[in-house]
Amino acid sequence: MKHPSTSMQRFVVTSALLSAAVAPAVRAQQPAPVRPPDKPPIAQGWIDIATFASPGGMGAMAGMMMGGGGGDTPMSALFGGKKQGNQFGLTRAGGSGSYVDVTLRTSRNPSLAEALQAVPAGSKLAPTLQLKVLAQSKPVPTDRGDDSIEEPTEQPKGKIKLYWGCGAAIRPGQPKVVDFQTSTIKEFGDIFKGRRATQRGTHSAPGRPVWPNPTDNRLVPAGASLTGEHVFSGQGVPESFKFTLPPAQDIMPPIALQQAQADGVTQLSWQALPTARGYFIAAMGGKGDESGDGAEMTLWTSSELPDSGFGLVDYQTNKSVDQWLKEKVLLAPATTRCDVPKGIFGDGEEAAGAMLRMIAYGTELNLAHPPRPTDPKIAYEPEWALKVRVKSVSFTMLGMPAMDGGGATEDGSAAGGEGSSSDGTSTEQPKKKKKFGLKDALDAVKDAVPH
Repeated sequence: MKHPSTSMQRFVVTSALLSAAVAPAVRAQQPAPVRPPDKPPIAQGWIDIATFASPGGMGAMAGMMMGGGGGDTPMSALFGGKKQGNQFGLTRAGGSGSYVDVTLRTSRNPSLAEALQAVPAGSKLAPTLQLKVLAQSKPVPTDRGDDSIEEPTEQPKGKIKLYWGCGAAIRPGQPKVVDFQTSTIKEFGDIFKGRRATQRGTHSAPGRPVWPNPTDNRLVPAGASLTGEHVFSGQGVPESFKFTLPPAQDIMPPIALQQAQADGVTQLSWQALPTARGYFIAAMGGKGDESGDGAEMTLWTSSELPDSGFGLVDYQTNKSVDQWLKEKVLLAPATTRCDVPKGIFGDGEEAAGAMLRMIAYGTELNLAHPPRPTDPKIAYEPEWALKVRVKSVSFTMLGMPAMDGGGATEDGSAAGGEGSSSDGTSTEQPKKKKKFGLKDALDAVKDAVPH
């Protein structure tokens, strides 16, 4: 007969072993604590930084025509005019030079009308930028008076062709083609299906002061650097809204794009930018309706996959840029050359009529203060958050020789050209009639493709 104490000892040891084996399984079945949803930051700042290399003030025109601009782009950037200083919105599509837009808001003061941003001495704008709320534009009256709308009497004619990929020769299976008279809505949608991950950046709204503005319309000086300490202040803005802008988010240099012709191939080359996360190039050209078969628009992009590029020449998120680099939709940051295949845009003057856009993506910066609490039971409510976006863009014509800073006046605004007057208004007389052209084709596509 076993001693009772021995049996008891075995029982205790066995129970301990079983408990140790079962405990992890029991813990695995218990649901993890659910963290309360994050609360919006008390204050939010946005800073957009852009550099443009655009001979002849072409940046604003290309941006408006090809999706890189926007409804808020000042018309003076397109047509030039008197020296008016800096204007909010030029980071969308400004003339040659560097531009910075800033927006600030705080929930503690929804009617915030003005604020200050302390900037480092290297910005050459120190000690502060004055942020002011812009006057909001009023709706345009709908009364058209004696104006009438002429409806088209026949279905428009024309084609759109899409090519893609760098190289000397056109790839097999290209181009994708849609015909205005025969293609389906799905075919229109397929050719214009493109990638885009542009989030909200700087903007003008009541209670959200911005820089630049009519009170402080200084241009960003040549050689300026935003690296260093910044501080936002204003009524209702947390005193803790202080941050350091790293070199990775500093103003990017312009893209020094060079072009050379070799047996019909347009060889594009550039110097790699130190803070570029990736590159993308797109070209668009067209010809009119000389043959009676309608206008023809041709698109080409540097992507290894079909993409019209209409949504890519703009700020994109870091996550999306990294994903598109893996897919070879974007060019790697070490890339310094891309050839436009022979025969896409024709030769000679016909090829020179194509508009060329190139973007170098900077690295987006997202900051919040204080750090997220380690306790999962505590909801996160940052005192402030900040989004900084950076890009460098080149607008030019295919086959055009490189021009350093072409088209910029002393104050950084675009120079006026043919069809513009000294006050920035157009002097060109409107034409009564014209054939269905490239812009009409693009407008027709936008109307046809579901949004």
